[in-house]
Amino acid sequence: MNVTAIFCDIDDFCRVFIPAWQGSLLPEAVPQRTRKFTMSPAEVMTLLILFHNSSYRNFDSAATS
Repeated sequence: MNVTAIFCDIDDFCRVFIPAWQGSLLPEAVPQRTRKFTMSPAEVMTLLILFHNSSYRNFDSAATS
């Protein structure tokens, strides 16, 4: 499993999907602050996909093994 290829595919998806998704959201009554995250959505999704493809059942057992 090539992690770089998985990340590139997810990053390409996020660059198209997230702006389209944000454009289709209903306006909020009270504007919310948008904070800058330290990890991109593509990085988070890559970690989740790799975790779900692993044999671990939760993050706790992944950290202690």
